[in-house]
Amino acid sequence: MKFGIIRERKTPADKRVVFSPDALVKLKTLYPEVIVKVESSAVRTFSDAEYQILGLEVAEDVSDCDVLFGVKEIPVEDLIPNKSYFFFSHTIKKQPHNRALLQGLLAKNVDFYDHETIVDANNHRLIGFGYYAGMVGTYNSIRAFGLKFELFKLPKAETLSGKEDLIRHLKRIILPPIKFVVTGTGKVGSGVKEILDAIKVKSVTVENYLTKNYTQPVYTQIEALEYNKRKDGTVLEIADFFQNPQDYESNFERFTKVSDIVITAHFYANGAPQILSRTMLQSNDCKIKVVADISCDVNGPIACTLRSSTIEEPYYGYLPIENKEVDVFHPAAIVVMAVDNLPCTLPKDSSEGFGAMFLEHVIPAFFNEDKDGILQRAKITENGKLTPRFSYLQDYVEV
Repeated sequence: MKFGIIRERKTPADKRVVFSPDALVKLKTLYPEVIVKVESSAVRTFSDAEYQILGLEVAEDVSDCDVLFGVKEIPVEDLIPNKSYFFFSHTIKKQPHNRALLQGLLAKNVDFYDHETIVDANNHRLIGFGYYAGMVGTYNSIRAFGLKFELFKLPKAETLSGKEDLIRHLKRIILPPIKFVVTGTGKVGSGVKEILDAIKVKSVTVENYLTKNYTQPVYTQIEALEYNKRKDGTVLEIADFFQNPQDYESNFERFTKVSDIVITAHFYANGAPQILSRTMLQSNDCKIKVVADISCDVNGPIACTLRSSTIEEPYYGYLPIENKEVDVFHPAAIVVMAVDNLPCTLPKDSSEGFGAMFLEHVIPAFFNEDKDGILQRAKITENGKLTPRFSYLQDYVEV
């Protein structure tokens, strides 16, 4: 079997990679029969030389490889027919802007596996960059607060060397007794928590968060049933929320009255209620000053996310009363951070972490006849057709 690590071709350039040089050495040690080829790249966070010095082949042409691994979407014209591909396609929610990509995968008879669909038997995601998105999003939220209120200045995250550098800079500042509310407890939420814990922001219960005042910065991390309630008032298990999201409505407003910074680390499913509404943001008792929307669903659950922002320009102002974008320093503006590719800010750390997860959870399936169904569940297209698990996308590709 021959694996190819492809060059990222999406604009703007993404520096991440599925496997670092060390990860590929470990791969070849574990599975000596594997042949690995790395497509040359001038933008990758690891240079061609870093692969070559470890004895890994770097080439301009990887068309002889059986399985090709990338990170972001691949232009349709660059897809090699009749191959197997792994990358993030952003198609499984029927995103209109990527319909042509899924159509191209089918037309070119590609066996396609989306990183986002690599799940275990309980449908829990096994790999992702969300952990690093959580870290950077948290750093950016604190930096935004300092800039907005001229309390302190932190350097842009992309100028720092990695996670430890983020934490080192955050430890140098003194935060006022502000309150952070974090939605979500998955991989993204774990990254948020790691940063807040590292800089000694105190974790408190929801009840205490909502009712007590503190002389130090605090945070609370909430799950779906702590910011959603059934419309009929009954209390059920979390499974009911995911099965019947239309029966729920947000009760996040109780957090808007006491929170200075909102950090979103939730997964938002189609049909789920809006979490932070215009009405909440326009309320006279809304205290929110910064929204770090790591989840970044434009026109989705967070009303102030009018557009995605960029690593270079991560912030914009949101004027609740007019529901429009304004300057960050407008007196009535909430600062919004809605960068949709946050892990790119830490390309080395995030690539190393992603590769470790891929080696642990996915690569063994190639050599154990996929006994746990990892590849079978993840496969979206096969033999020019959608697999049964993803047949719901048929109307999407036929439009």
